[in-house]
Amino acid sequence: MADKTTIARPYAKAAFAEARADSMLGAWSEALHTAATVVDDPRVHSLLDDPHVTPAQLAKLVLDIAGAGLGEHGRNFVQTLAEAGRLNCLPQIAALFDAYTDDAEGIADVTVTSATPLDARQQQSLSAALARRLKREVRLHCTTDPELLGGAVLRSGDLVIDGSVRGRLERIANELVA
Repeated sequence: MADKTTIARPYAKAAFAEARADSMLGAWSEALHTAATVVDDPRVHSLLDDPHVTPAQLAKLVLDIAGAGLGEHGRNFVQTLAEAGRLNCLPQIAALFDAYTDDAEGIADVTVTSATPLDARQQQSLSAALARRLKREVRLHCTTDPELLGGAVLRSGDLVIDGSVRGRLERIANELVA
């Protein structure tokens, strides 16, 4: 079976296109995340594969809880997902939708894993440097990992910048072995 993200991609693109055309990106994002939370609830999740529950009933359940911000097109979207048996992909659709929105708005999420916590000045300096490099507004997500020994590892999408001491030692070890 195909990966849920692969299945979710065309639905997320369609939802993004519709929301952007209606200038309702924020409302759609909120509603998609609420719907995804509803679908992830174990009580609802167990109903998704129940042959006694019709797609119309599943759509109604999700819409009754999460559909206020979707509007008519959004309600049709959820009904289409239910009929196609794809409501279980809502968490991936919501995540992809947010990624498309961030891309359209020129925002990059960057995860910074450092050996020690970064202070506000370091975060601001790093954010400014990354904004220049990525040519986007940067949203930092900072974590710590003492196993790095020193330095930091930066991740944004497919881009990984390993400036950690552990990474440098591993590169040196590889060069000595080669």
